[in-house]
Amino acid sequence: MATEVFGEIDPPQRLLMGPGPVNAHPRVLRAMSADLLGQFDPEMTAYMNEVMALYRPIFGTQNQHTFLIDGTARAGIEAALVSLVAPGDTVLVVNFGRFGLLLTEILGRIGAKIETVDAPWGEVVSLDAVEDALKRVRPAVVATIHGDTSTTMAQPLDGFGALCRQYGALSYVDATATIGGMEIAADRWDVDVVTGGLQKCLGGPSGSAPITLSEAAAERIVARRHVERGILREDIDDGDGPRILSNYFDLAMVMDYWSDKRLNHHTEATTMLYGARECARIVLQEGLERRYARHRAAGRAVTAGARALGLEVFGDDRYRMSNVTGLVIPASVDGEAVRRRMREDFEIEIGTAFGPLQGKVWRIGAMGYNAAKHKVLITLGALETVLRSEGFSCPAGAGIEAALAAWNAELSA
Repeated sequence: MATEVFGEIDPPQRLLMGPGPVNAHPRVLRAMSADLLGQFDPEMTAYMNEVMALYRPIFGTQNQHTFLIDGTARAGIEAALVSLVAPGDTVLVVNFGRFGLLLTEILGRIGAKIETVDAPWGEVVSLDAVEDALKRVRPAVVATIHGDTSTTMAQPLDGFGALCRQYGALSYVDATATIGGMEIAADRWDVDVVTGGLQKCLGGPSGSAPITLSEAAAERIVARRHVERGILREDIDDGDGPRILSNYFDLAMVMDYWSDKRLNHHTEATTMLYGARECARIVLQEGLERRYARHRAAGRAVTAGARALGLEVFGDDRYRMSNVTGLVIPASVDGEAVRRRMREDFEIEIGTAFGPLQGKVWRIGAMGYNAAKHKVLITLGALETVLRSEGFSCPAGAGIEAALAAWNAELSA
């Protein structure tokens, strides 16, 4: 029997307005079609060095150790945590949604002693509460999410790293959902490790995770360096600390791969590096402040438009992410029917929710290539049409008018 080879991939031209992934910028896709190179060809290592330089301003840092982890955003999270945290270490997790819980899941598999400081979904954790927890548990590491797309809340981080350092702890921030759309200020926040992903505000595909490490974090990780036996070198010494429990995510070896040492730890995902490089070039060519303003305008337009349609916006307005908005599903409406109609009739995807918000909240993302005025207006117009067809009463055209006014007001401020 002949093996079925299926058809050529030909996905629909769908507008991805959920919490991520979003549509990739065409320049990124073009860059990813370039020819492969040998991993240590001089042109390839030059591109690697360029990536490091490009991502420093995006992370808001001068950190030397700024590079990519091959894998989705979660690969960056796991690499950071498994390299920073040894079994038995106490880690304090700032938990205000699904992805704070993910940190506890990863840390549990590492064998860490986990403590949490919590806020209800839709709120954030105060710096005072973080300090109280630091005094109580004296952790080795404090880990937090910056923007948690499950709740659409952004944790304030000014003063966070300095507070952790005051109590002898290193700090980790997962900025997967905010990098490239909200300010990341690793140096000003005085945080030790920040990781991200391409598939949201950076406007690329999932598959590469930018990361930056402070010197303090690098020192802790290098102390755990145990180079695999097949690539031992006289110029790279092992550390005295416990061996990192993952080979692939061993940042001690990955740092040496990205350094002038060029330790042959793995083969770089070349096409993803090309894509990550182009994502960063697009961000910096637009300008960080201009880009953040565009994301704020998109988020405020979604919020204003939804409220004009009579929908409740979920969560605390003071701490709302600029790029993902939660909308409470009206009791009279079948939330999944609306999402299905949006997809089938308009080729627009909006998101559902997790955990205690499952079936109660839609999530609309306007980020990266999709944080555009016309895409927000098209999405709100389609949502109004579907809501009305599902029996929900909303004023015709009000959502688009309110969104347009909010967009223009934000960008003219």
